[in-house]
Amino acid sequence: MLLADSKESLIRSDLGEESTVAQQFDEISDRHAEFIAAQRIFFVATAAHDGRVNVSPKGLDSLRVLGPNRVVWLNGTGSGNETAAHLRDINRMTIMFCSFERKPLILRLYGTATEVQPDQPEWDELAGLFPPMLGARQAYDMQVELVQTSCGYGVPFLEFVDDRPLMAQWADKKGPDGLEAYHRDKNLVSIDGFPTGLRVP
Repeated sequence: MLLADSKESLIRSDLGEESTVAQQFDEISDRHAEFIAAQRIFFVATAAHDGRVNVSPKGLDSLRVLGPNRVVWLNGTGSGNETAAHLRDINRMTIMFCSFERKPLILRLYGTATEVQPDQPEWDELAGLFPPMLGARQAYDMQVELVQTSCGYGVPFLEFVDDRPLMAQWADKKGPDGLEAYHRDKNLVSIDGFPTGLRVP
């Protein structure tokens, strides 16, 4: 369902329909879901009440649309854990997708998210939606409250070559004990000193 209709000039969007430069919807349509599934990268933004805003690029095969108002994405081990810390302070998340191919489009999802860690009963179901990911640290189950599309005219053309194998190689070299040590050393507080809530055995 379309929520807002701008009076700006119409463009032909990547979803194969006429749309204004910016449109808002209360759910993910089938065409939105097809566009999301075709993207090789997405960006996750979060912020606490105070401190720095975080934006993280996410690749690999790590996001699924599970319904008109639900997406789940799998988070690997990284050098920080800002998303978890921010959600503990204020539950809000924005995910952005961009078309880097022939037809321009930007699509944003706005909503809230529930974090699921490997020691929780929901983990096996959510992690099972994805190919195995060494070092997977959390799954985020996002309830989408708003979908916004816009033109993407300023986004450059980029050609996808391949996924990097480095994350899996790094996690494999670390091994389970090394990953636990890394989580304990790097992932328990944000860069602003906020606790992330990550449970390390």
